Amino acid sequence: MGRWSIRDATTYRERLSPSLWALVAAAVCGPMAALVLAPIDRTAALVAGAVVGIGVVTALIALSPVVEVRDGELRAGRAHIDAELLGDPIATTGEEARLARGANMDRRAWVLLRGGIDGVITVSVTDPNDPTPAWVISTRTPDRLAAAIRRAQVRLRTPGR
Repeated sequence: MGRWSIRDATTYRERLSPSLWALVAAAVCGPMAALVLAPIDRTAALVAGAVVGIGVVTALIALSPVVEVRDGELRAGRAHIDAELLGDPIATTGEEARLARGANMDRRAWVLLRGGIDGVITVSVTDPNDPTPAWVISTRTPDRLAAAIRRAQVRLRTPGR
């Protein structure tokens, strides 16, 4: 067997799926599609309504971005950055998170925000060649994501661990 490596581990993973209320609202697309087709054919209307409702809800869940710390990288949606190029993450909730998403956010920051998710993590980018000063990411568990980033940074600095 091979030796364990930081490049083999996922230390944090979260799908930023829509809230239950957003999914319920999306499911209403099904009955609306059925109402459009009801004057033409009721059977087709019921089938189309079911397909549209299930399709919209499935698409919202399947296309939700994933935030993870894996292989020594922070991945948020399609973007990724090495943990060694990041500063100390700041986890916020409540009023502090609202300010981090709005008034206190640098307009040059890379952002992955989702409505209905209260927590936010802000992590500065220490790479002098990167014009992005920070990443601002929605998360349901900001303390766990911050801890995972710190663990990845420690493991990259001390490969014998």
